[in-house]
Amino acid sequence: MRAPGSSTVKAQDGGWGWAIVAACFMAQLLAYGSPQSVGVLYPEWLHTFQEGKGMTAWVGSLVSGVGLIASPVCSACVHNFGARPVTIFSGVMVSGGLMLSAFAPNVSFLIFSYGIVVGLGCGLVYTATLTITCQYFDKRRGLALGIVTTGTSVGGFLYATAQNELIVLFGLDGCLLIIGALALNLMAAAGFMRPLHLPAYYLKQKAALVRDTEEQLFEKPPLDDLKITPGSTTTTIATPTGEKALSVKELLITIDAKDLSVVQTDTAKSGSLFSCSAVVRVIKKKRQAYAQYLHSTAEILHDRRFMALCVAIFLFSLGAFPPVLFMEDVAQSEGLVDEVSVIPLVSIVSITTGMGKLALGALADVPWVNSLFLYAFTLLGTGTALLLIPVCQSYTALQVLSAVVGFFSGNWSLTSYITTRIVGLERLTQAHGILMFFGGFGIVLGPPVVGWFFDWTQSYDLAFFFSGGCVLLGGLTLFLFALPCWDKKKTAENPTADIQYTSNCGKVASVA
Repeated sequence: MRAPGSSTVKAQDGGWGWAIVAACFMAQLLAYGSPQSVGVLYPEWLHTFQEGKGMTAWVGSLVSGVGLIASPVCSACVHNFGARPVTIFSGVMVSGGLMLSAFAPNVSFLIFSYGIVVGLGCGLVYTATLTITCQYFDKRRGLALGIVTTGTSVGGFLYATAQNELIVLFGLDGCLLIIGALALNLMAAAGFMRPLHLPAYYLKQKAALVRDTEEQLFEKPPLDDLKITPGSTTTTIATPTGEKALSVKELLITIDAKDLSVVQTDTAKSGSLFSCSAVVRVIKKKRQAYAQYLHSTAEILHDRRFMALCVAIFLFSLGAFPPVLFMEDVAQSEGLVDEVSVIPLVSIVSITTGMGKLALGALADVPWVNSLFLYAFTLLGTGTALLLIPVCQSYTALQVLSAVVGFFSGNWSLTSYITTRIVGLERLTQAHGILMFFGGFGIVLGPPVVGWFFDWTQSYDLAFFFSGGCVLLGGLTLFLFALPCWDKKKTAENPTADIQYTSNCGKVASVA
């Protein structure tokens, strides 16, 4: 339990944490159910709006890619306001976007209502659920996050069949209205997300309230009064009542609050808004912080393995995501099936993706398995399966290849594990955000490119050859740059260099 007034609490690894896991699982199921099975809706939109496949594909690409591209904004929202308010707000966005889509007059409106509004809502849910789960678990964090992230796959499997039946019974508009109404249950799931740590916004409000009553507690300390212990996350500050240990977050909030009061005081004393020396000092300090952040980002991007991973995940997202969107339309266009089957191909992809997350995550924990080579192998397997799709002559063969693509697509569970092996725990958040940006950018571009290939050739063959080629190129790039010979060559050129990659991944969750 959280002690009154405390801002940090040790993870519980159980207890109410399992209620958090169940709530987060349901939140991801409700939010990602429809976007993960958007392939069922895609043929209906083509028939309803009579637009090109490339134009219509923007809907499915944006709903999956916008959340990843906007991950820094989503993380800032969760950091400042907490998981519960963000999940409630995202429930309104997802539900409202789905219901608005039922009244879409054209594809352009659908791109906004379904692609952007629902996509941003899903991004907020994704960040909030992972954050609150990590707060409640430490030793069992991998298991907890594995259960939570499986909600997207289970949601895709259930919603694919449900949306197919709802379209038959109530039409496309009725289906979207019902799915949107179900998404309102996100607000009920958010009720279970009791925070262990006070969000930054509430800490700032608390700091402002205390500053009004006890000004001496928030006096800006001179540099001599700050005692920073190397390797520690706390700072000791000298106060009139003694020394007080502050966490990094509390220290920043204290200094920010005092900086604002200094600006106000200087302005009041001068009697003019043109006295801005205090503002200049604040800007300089902020500029130094941003410069350090950019320098750290540049160091991460200079890492050979990390850049190869960024290129690989971009090519994988560019090539492997479109088949999930177009699979049902491929089967109908080739005459392999007259209508969407009882168990759609999207459902097969979703359930095998969940199985792949668990299996590949377990393989990554095996001591003799190189996670980079394992990820490269999944890309090579996915690329090969995509190249075989155009030559399929039966619906059964298409089902088998869909299962293969889905299983290897479970490699998303390896991204944070590999990132930690490369950059270490300290830079995991920053590096993982960069990696997700590359992945989201590929997801956004992939379906429209494949759709334009079809509009140009009136066949999916060239489009799937392009997709398979991109994924194979990503796998080969990562495999070549992960070879140990590069490290031997660098050591021979600079014998004094001693580069070590962190392998302490016991506390790192596999994030799908």
